[in-house]
Amino acid sequence: MSSIESQVQQLEDSIRENKKLAEMGESLERLYSNRDFKKLILEGFFQNEAIRLVHLKGDANMQGPDSQKAILSQIDAIANLSQYFSTVRYKAGMAVKAIAFDEETRDELTQESLNVG
Repeated sequence: MSSIESQVQQLEDSIRENKKLAEMGESLERLYSNRDFKKLILEGFFQNEAIRLVHLKGDANMQGPDSQKAILSQIDAIANLSQYFSTVRYKAGMAVKAIAFDEETRDELTQESLNVG
């Protein structure tokens, strides 16, 4: 396999992997536009549940170490899911850019190999 063929293969592999990441981003965007997802996750979990937990954290009846630990664990769960969604969005955006760059580079290399061959 020539150097150009090897480079083209590496670009093809990169494009394939980045398309998977881009598809994850597209899936997330579809979720964000789904009214049930908005109601259940974006409003119900990220907003209402977060507010409830913050108020619960200050409740006089919930000041024991076990209660506080459980509340913080639930708050962390909200933060972790939100961070996961942000990471998926970020990686998808970067993947879309990488796909465009890799496809352009692949096309240039292919054209170069045709001109040489």
